[in-house]
Order: sequence, then structure tokens, then C-alpha cells
Amino acid sequence: MPLTFKDVRKIALSLENVEESTSYGTPAFKVDDKLLARLHQDGESLVVGTTFEEREEMMAAEPETYYITDHYLKYPWVLVRLSRAHPDSLRDLLSRALRLASVKPRRASVRRRAGRSHREFDQEPG
Repeated sequence: MPLTFKDVRKIALSLENVEESTSYGTPAFKVDDKLLARLHQDGESLVVGTTFEEREEMMAAEPETYYITDHYLKYPWVLVRLSRAHPDSLRDLLSRALRLASVKPRRASVRRRAGRSHREFDQEPG
């Protein structure tokens, strides 16, 4: 049976300190005001924070489930087709997104050397 956003909500809110919110006018889940995931505007996919490496692995292993659009190429987010997602996999993905969002930002000088903004995981690209 395909997952619904109701299923996503149940999984997300079972994670520690996760709160329901909105992002770009869609239902979202955040921790300490940092976005973990949101319903994509297509209403059928979930946008979830990840790493570039994990995203590539997921898309290679299950391209019918995990994908990105050109909009997300330069950002550490993956889209998940809810109709294809498995509850356990989604729980794992949301748990990893929570860990990423909970990581304290590195000092500014280190971020600049690495070429990354401290906001990289704070917000989805606009």
C-alpha cells in the first residue's frame, strides 16, 4: 500500500524534537526551525534533507523511488515518491535528516574554506 502524507506525519512526529510546520506553502517538518522534510508542491513527493553522497546512492539503487529535479542539483535534498517509498526506509531517511539538521554549524572560516554556507542544511533552495 502506498504511503500517504498522513503516514509521513506519523513517522516524522515520532522522532525526537520534530515539529510540524510549513515551508514554501507546503506542510513541513522541522527541528529547531531547521527544515528536515516538506511535501513537494506536486503533492506526491517528499523533499528530504540528505547528503550529496547518500542522494547519489539512493537514486542509483532505487531510481523509481528517489530522484531530483534540476532545481535541487546543487543542494543536499532528495525527492521521494511516496507511492514507491517503504515506511522503514522513510523512517531511516528522516532520522538521517534529523541528525544532519542537528549538527552544529562549523566555524565560519572552516565553512568558507570548504565552500559551504552554514545555511546549506537550514533551508531548501528557493
